[in-house]
Amino acid sequence: MFDVALSEAGAKVVLTSSSDENYPPENMLDGKPETFWISTGMFPQEFIISFPGLMNIKTIRLFCFHVRGLSIHRSILQEPQDFEVMDERELTPSDASLQMEEFKFDSTTARHMKFVIKSGFDHFVSVHKLHVDGTAVRE
Repeated sequence: MFDVALSEAGAKVVLTSSSDENYPPENMLDGKPETFWISTGMFPQEFIISFPGLMNIKTIRLFCFHVRGLSIHRSILQEPQDFEVMDERELTPSDASLQMEEFKFDSTTARHMKFVIKSGFDHFVSVHKLHVDGTAVRE
């Protein structure tokens, strides 16, 4: 298993609902918790990550700030479409430190993952790091 959501592993942010040039979406995939993507307010906010191929997904760790309602979706198609829900939950607030939420899966695959931030504990939310433990599927 390795982090398949790193930009150096070929993962890309292919869509975000908002962007700030000082905190670009690519920051979520650089592996550094000190860099981040920040929303520009309003909910829902979403972003889609695409992998270079189909991946077996075991664990997702999301390091974020002020995220309340979150759902994670997957698509196995060539294009990022026809998503199905993988998990949905309310996150616990954290005052001074990053939230770290872990999602575990027995056996699931994804070529694209969509994260929908339905609500926040503040007007703005940030995603500092997305870590996805997985392996490439032999096709």
